[in-house]
Parts: sequence; C-alpha cells; structure tokens
Amino acid sequence: MYVCGVTAYDFSHLHHACAATAFDVTSYEVEIVAQCIRLISGINLAGYLQHLGYEVTYVRNFTDIDDKIIRRANELGEDPLSLSSRFCEEYLVDMNDLQCLLPTHQPRVSDHMDQIKDMITQIIEKDCAYSVEGDVFFAVEKSPNYGQLSGQRLENNRAGERVAVDSRKRNPADFALWKAAKPGEPSWESPWGPGRPGWHIECSAMSAQYLTFKFDIHGGGIDLIFPHHENEIAQSCAACEESSVSYWLHNGHVTNNNEKMSKSLGNFFTIRQITERYHPLALRHFLISAHYRSPLNYSVSQLESSSDAIFYIYQTLQDCEDALLPFLEVSLKEGTGQNGNLVAITADAQKCISRLHEDFENKMSDDLNTSPLLTGVFQEALKFINGSLVMLKKKQQKKQQLSLIRSVTEVKKEVTEVLRILGLLPPCTCAEVLQQLKGKALKRAGLAEDDVMRLIEDRAVARKSQDFKKSDQIRTDLSARGIALMDVGKETVWRPCVPVEKEDKAKTAVEEATPLPQTASS
Repeated sequence: MYVCGVTAYDFSHLHHACAATAFDVTSYEVEIVAQCIRLISGINLAGYLQHLGYEVTYVRNFTDIDDKIIRRANELGEDPLSLSSRFCEEYLVDMNDLQCLLPTHQPRVSDHMDQIKDMITQIIEKDCAYSVEGDVFFAVEKSPNYGQLSGQRLENNRAGERVAVDSRKRNPADFALWKAAKPGEPSWESPWGPGRPGWHIECSAMSAQYLTFKFDIHGGGIDLIFPHHENEIAQSCAACEESSVSYWLHNGHVTNNNEKMSKSLGNFFTIRQITERYHPLALRHFLISAHYRSPLNYSVSQLESSSDAIFYIYQTLQDCEDALLPFLEVSLKEGTGQNGNLVAITADAQKCISRLHEDFENKMSDDLNTSPLLTGVFQEALKFINGSLVMLKKKQQKKQQLSLIRSVTEVKKEVTEVLRILGLLPPCTCAEVLQQLKGKALKRAGLAEDDVMRLIEDRAVARKSQDFKKSDQIRTDLSARGIALMDVGKETVWRPCVPVEKEDKAKTAVEEATPLPQTASS
C-alpha cells in the first residue's frame, strides 16, 4: 500500500490527519483490499488489513523539496531541506499522538534522486518525454489511456497543478518530470543539467522502489486524483508497460463551514491547535465519524460530542475493571467446572459478542464504513457491561456469579478489540485516559480542578442551607462550561460534558444526555 504523504513546509493540519487516519485504519485488517489514511481520516486501513491476517507493506512518502517548501524557507531564512526535515519530524509527532500506525517505509524525495532520474531516463528512452533547456516534460499524447482514473478529458488538464503554463511545451497538458535549477534553489546533477524533480514523478519512483511497478493499494486525498494520480499512472506505465495498481482509494476533504480546509485558504486548524484543547482520541473519533470518502465538516460541537463519547467509553471500561477486581481471584480459582471447562457465558453475552463482531466485520468490509461503528451495536455492548456491573452487586449463586463475571470479561474483550483496530486504544490505562480527558475539559473551561472542587463545596453548603437557587446556578454555570456535576450517594463528583446552553435548563444535567453508570468513579 502506497499513500501520498505531506509536503513538509508547516505543521500538519486537519486534512492531513484525515488522510492519515483513513489509511491507517486499513493497516489494521484486511479481509478486504481497501483503504488508506484520512489523515488523517480516521480509519486504520493498514491496521484492519493486518487484523484480517494480511502481511502489509505500507509506504507513505514525504515531499521534502518543492516550490512551497522553497518559498517558506526563503521567508524564514532557512535551508529548504532543513525546514522540511524539521516539519517531517513534527508530522510524525502528530501521527503518534493520533495513534496512527508507523508505515513500513517513509521515503523522502531528497533521498531518492537516483531512482527518480533513472525512471525519467526510462521514460525518455520510450519516447514519452522530451528535454527543453534543462527541463524534462512528459508528453501526454504518448499516453493513450490518459484520463482513465479521473475521467478527465485531455484538453481539460490544468497544465500541471503546481506549474505555470510554459510555451516551450509541445502540448499545454505536458507536465514536468525534471525542473532546471534556478538561482538560490537546491539542485542535483542530472543528464539534463542541474535541477530537481517535478511533483508527480517522485511518487512513481518511490512506489516502484519499495513495492515494484505492480502493487495493491494506492491512496491519497480526493484532490490528488487529477492531475497527480492521473500523471502517476501515465509516467509509470511509460516506464514499465506492466505497471498497475489494483485499488485506488481517496479520502474526502475536511471542510470548515463547508469550504475545503487548506493552508492556502487560511481556514485550517493544525492538529496541534486541536489537540491542545481536545484529547487526540477525541479527534480520531471525530475523524472516523464520517465515511473516509465523504467530506467531513469541522465543528467544535462535533469535537465536543466525540470527546464526550470517548469519556463514556473509557469510563465504562474503567468501571468494569474496578468492579471485576474484587472477583478476580475467585474467578481464577473457581471459574472452571469439574471437567476443567470454563463456566459458560450467558446467552445474552454470547448474543452481544456475536452481534458486535458481525456488525464490525460487515461495516469494515463495506468499503471501511466506520461512521456507524461506534453507535448502535457498539453502544449496546457498553450498556450490557454497565447493566452487568449492576447485577454483580446483587446476591446470587456462585455459578451464576462466575458466569456473569466471565460474560462481562468477554464482552469487554470484544469492545477493546474494536477500539484497537480503530486506533482508539492507547498504551496508557483507562484511568490515565480519563484523567487526560478531564484535564482537557478543564482547559477548555478555563478552570483548575481546585476551582471545581471549591464550587462543589459551595454548592454543598448552599444545598445544606436550602439555597437551591444558588445550588442550581452553580451546576448550570459549570454545565455551560462543559463540566457536569453528578451526585453519587452523599458525594458529588464531576466529569466532562458537552457544554450546555444556560437557558436550556431542562438539560443542565449531563447524565440526561449521556447516561453513565452511577458509581463513585463516574
């Protein structure tokens, strides 16, 4: 699987995350051949393919020399390769935060000049390219199937997405394979004189280097279909007639107010800007909430909802761990019958596990349809866990208790596996995730935890003196800032919530919108 990576001249923005996430999910399993990274789109294609038992070679490149990189470096007074190297490393930090799988290979253009020049030479020898004053152009008229991927007509080609129209071209649609050196720009020696590669040739050369000319999956953003991927096909086939890609996968744009999010439009958010205020798991949840091919419209309310959903998931898992801990030793000693077999799980638990497994496999196999995965059947599994934890508190026969313990354990295991494949299972504990989520919520609210505890105490004093107006006002004000107070027995605890408008008094209690198990840890 080859995925077009970033042009490294600034911090990565949300569209990058969308692409990476999408193709990342695919790496996790592969009963289907389909998917890449909606980087950071959210779904882990590579991961899903591995889950299905495939051996996945995942290549994602870095464009580390390009017009944009050179312009930015000149603005900052920095060496272009030094600047791009710095932002390549920053990109990897963001990908790690978003739980994206590390590709098998991460080639950089500057390290593959020999392969690029060799491929250009092959194309020229096939009479599909020509040199003019140190530049080399691909002759699109030599590609009889040009337009097969995009459906674009040859006359509609934009003459090379990142290149101005050049009167020296035989055809306006011809695109640069090699660009002659300009003063003050990085350059490499070549048979056509000093210069650097065009944009499109780099991916053809690097994919051939690591995957040969025939491989399974090629992914990238939908904006790369034409001309980038169309030009890749043309030049790869010119260099090797047997060149082919079995599946092309393209993730949709991330939009802001239904307009494409990009640096050039100035309406983008960097991944860092978002993860400064929201947990990376919440961002990943948001990214996989839409199908990878669909546009994804950025909104604070959706991020809030994703953050709330992640908190509910991990609160449920934490409650499960806490509830099962006292029974762990007993279940290990007495969890087998006289014949050595494990005590059977309940019929409801078996149904829950089967439904969750089947639902997950069906949706992932349906072109990586992640958008409904964490609703419906998945939520039913969480409710099963919460309901079972309530049952564990009741007196019952030992065999029934052991069966219930094993049932909860097995359902939790299936839930955890779904989270793992979707890249939503971090290496830290559930308790740590919950604490991190609470920390982000406090930051968004502009409060310290001591402030919240003081307000909880003020509310307790107000309730004791029957000043219910003040008590309700404290709770309402905190709800409006994304902090929900929950009375558990004689204790009041807090948790993050979706901010509630002050005037919406009927919904100030978060538990009305997102029910949680009523335990002291909620």
